[in-house]
Amino acid sequence: MRSNGPTVPLRLYRGLTSAASLLAPAWLAHRVRKGKEDPRRIAERRGIASAERPKGPMVWVHGASVGEILSILPLTERLLERGFRVLVTSGTLTSSRILARRAHPGLIHQFVPLDARRFVARFLDHWQPDLALMAESELWPNLMGELSRRGTPLVLVNGRLSERSGERWAKLPKSARTLLGTVDLCLAQSHEDAERFHALGAPRVAATGNLKFDVPPPEADPEALAEMQAQVGDRPVLLAASTHPGEDESVIETHLRLRDSLPGLLTIIVPRHPERGEAIEALAAQAELDTIRRATGYLPGDATEIYVADTIGELGIFYRLAPVVFVGGSLVRHGGQTPIEAAKLGAVVLHGPHIWNFGALYAQLDADGGALPVSDAESMAEAVYTLFADHDLYQRTAEAAWRTTEALSGAMERTLTAIEPYLAQIRLARR
Repeated sequence: MRSNGPTVPLRLYRGLTSAASLLAPAWLAHRVRKGKEDPRRIAERRGIASAERPKGPMVWVHGASVGEILSILPLTERLLERGFRVLVTSGTLTSSRILARRAHPGLIHQFVPLDARRFVARFLDHWQPDLALMAESELWPNLMGELSRRGTPLVLVNGRLSERSGERWAKLPKSARTLLGTVDLCLAQSHEDAERFHALGAPRVAATGNLKFDVPPPEADPEALAEMQAQVGDRPVLLAASTHPGEDESVIETHLRLRDSLPGLLTIIVPRHPERGEAIEALAAQAELDTIRRATGYLPGDATEIYVADTIGELGIFYRLAPVVFVGGSLVRHGGQTPIEAAKLGAVVLHGPHIWNFGALYAQLDADGGALPVSDAESMAEAVYTLFADHDLYQRTAEAAWRTTEALSGAMERTLTAIEPYLAQIRLARR
């Protein structure tokens, strides 16, 4: 589907990003100093490729960061099995490291170019994808407009549009309609997401489900897991997964409230951004709690109360250690991280009130009795204590969470079926 010409807000965006592109080298250099960009690959952010384009049909798959990349990796593997070359782009260092561990001869990773027309054009001139698949809510006007101009099919997979984002786009109805008019097919995570995309003007929308339900639980290095299990023993473990600034204080206070009622409690905090490890350690030290950071290379000792797991790619270890998991991003106004991984591995999920990123999923988990909402340290401590004290309640809640995630699987096959006409067209065109 091709859109009409750009609206005034979109023309303004185009002009501002073109002007800002002149400052891109300085801005990117600043991000390198902050440790947010790879200095060896910084040119990729300006659309300058660091690899040759292989011959043959190519599908470009984009995911913004870790969560999106993990959800689309199984899809890329299915495309590779079908003989397509796959270009995967992302915007974070952590996601690039995850992809590096999943090396495949037919898969190429590049950092996504900044959304300025000249960077985007340079990127597309080199890679010339036959099909573009964008994950979740990646709506970049210049990129989408350039794909439309070149006639490259664009499919939004695992599409997500929160109620809040939908309300914001609704204030610019013509721009939203123009932008979504460049999307040939929108495959939404839920019926609610599909309705929001359709209301904003997406011409072809289908609810295919959430790809994250079909992603296997995160892997855990067997030796590292066994080492941690031996060290922890039978201590009660609370995991705070993917926490954001403003939540660690509540988790630490929760631990303080439970010290006497749950002797030996070990609270593991896994920050969403590992570089916050030192700051979390300092917060725990202020509370006079015995604290160790995993990045220092040490395991928790018998006296350790707070273990800050500030490393990359090890969340699978800690999910397997903890029967109770607080999912971060939900006590602060971030919108919540996904509870799927914890639920699949048999944990009881606790979450705060700010869960709009996965609103339908959390609502289903709550309705099925598979998750417990909390609002602060007091309610979190009460929930944690109750779950450890009442094994039957814990078992029922964990099983309900697992059943909910299993019932919602199947998005992978529905997604592949939906994009098959585009894949078939590529095969025909490349003969």
